[in-house]
Amino acid sequence: MIRVQAEDFDIGAELSRMTAGRSDIGGLASFVGLVREVTEEGALKAMTLEHYPGMTEKRLGEIEAEALSRWPLSASLIIHRYGRLLPGERIVLVATAASHRQAALESCQFLIDWLKTKAPFWKLEETAAGGQWVAARDTDDHAAERWRKS
Repeated sequence: MIRVQAEDFDIGAELSRMTAGRSDIGGLASFVGLVREVTEEGALKAMTLEHYPGMTEKRLGEIEAEALSRWPLSASLIIHRYGRLLPGERIVLVATAASHRQAALESCQFLIDWLKTKAPFWKLEETAAGGQWVAARDTDDHAAERWRKS
């Protein structure tokens, strides 16, 4: 399941919905991304995430489909926020469920790495010096590279 939304989410409620009535799930892995207070440019006042509706959901669906084709997952969830967010606020929730922990853990990490490099979101960081668009980072590309099929 994929949701792109401005509203915050309740982690516990989302994970409970994923697993409700499911006795086939033996492992549930999750990741929550938060807005950091400090950036390379200094103290962060806010971060604004922009996206193209329709295009974003389509691309997230393709990323999720790739995970579902690689691991035997019972369920998956991607919630990504957009809009103006303050330090400490939640940006993203990725959760995967499987019969065994290894598939849940690996697929969750895969989704996080690919969302960071392939999801069409643009981030504007606001600091005392003004606003600056966040550029892609080589470290994120290197993390995602290990998931490429040969």
